[in-house]
Amino acid sequence: MNDDHTQAASAPSSALAEGTRRLNPAYFALVMATGIVAIAVHLAGFTIGAKALTFLNAFAFVVLWSVTLARIFLYPRQFWGDLIDHNRGPGFFTVAAGTALLGSEVVIVFEQYRLAFILWFFATALWAFLTYAIFTAFTVKQQKPSLAEGINGGWLLAVVATEAVSQLATLLSPMFGAFQGKILFLSLCLCLCGGMLYVWMISLIFYRYTFFTFSSSDLMPPYWINMGAVAISTLSGSLLIQRAPEAAFLGAMLAFLKGLTVLFWAVATWWIPMLIILGIWRHGYRRFSFRYDPLYWGLVFPLGMYAVCTTRLSEAIHLEFLLAVAHAFTYIALAAWLITFIGLLHRLVEVFFVKQPYQGTVH
Repeated sequence: MNDDHTQAASAPSSALAEGTRRLNPAYFALVMATGIVAIAVHLAGFTIGAKALTFLNAFAFVVLWSVTLARIFLYPRQFWGDLIDHNRGPGFFTVAAGTALLGSEVVIVFEQYRLAFILWFFATALWAFLTYAIFTAFTVKQQKPSLAEGINGGWLLAVVATEAVSQLATLLSPMFGAFQGKILFLSLCLCLCGGMLYVWMISLIFYRYTFFTFSSSDLMPPYWINMGAVAISTLSGSLLIQRAPEAAFLGAMLAFLKGLTVLFWAVATWWIPMLIILGIWRHGYRRFSFRYDPLYWGLVFPLGMYAVCTTRLSEAIHLEFLLAVAHAFTYIALAAWLITFIGLLHRLVEVFFVKQPYQGTVH
């Protein structure tokens, strides 16, 4: 009897230890997805729901950072091995992106600029470290995978992190006073860098799509970042257009910014039918089963981002008819978030209470 009690008590702790050791670096996509859905809900007028999601997101942010720090100290070999891995390494960009998007959420939902500034400073430092650490490691490592094995939609998280830092800087620029112009110039440079990163990476990803064998297991949820990365570029451009009266250099290049931002939005829109068709092929034709995976948060985020970027674009260039599209995607993103969150709760119950063996799907 005592042995049974001991085993029952140790099961949750062993599951927690294993989950910490195998934590997926991309799990901060949960924070990204919840943050952008909260912003979309707020822009649609549901302020109570947006506030509830923001509190929940802050809790998830603290929990994920606690587990991440525990992993760094308890399992440093696995952590650093993931950082330089071509498949898992780009997932770390969700940490910087999630931090910046939580900052945007705090500004938009609660108008807490000081807390958002701390998050922006932290996100910027993380972005700089991750960008140069990961891509330097990928460049100098001796053993590298082939293009077909080494690249996926998760690489575009580097674009998302860059644009997330940019758009939060734009939101915070009024609090910098005399330095507002410098902050807006930094935001512009990051926006353009993110756009260029997208061009480089999507070229390789599209090449991998069309010239290598593609199985249903290859079409992971992060391929929706193909759309999400260019959607957040649309958001960054739209916010800069709205700030143009506050900086002469933005006013001078306003026509360029508007054209570029519409281009971003058009590309994001082009991806949506393509990704839906491939999803039907994966789950309908190839019968790939649905089961909760943390990577599904990488599907929820682009849906919410498309809703928000469409709203901001309609405001920036006065295209009111786009608001109907934004509202529709707000409901779609909220539904996707609820389904994925229920899947997360179900998986946690399985691991910690039903005492099923750990299978790596909570990592």
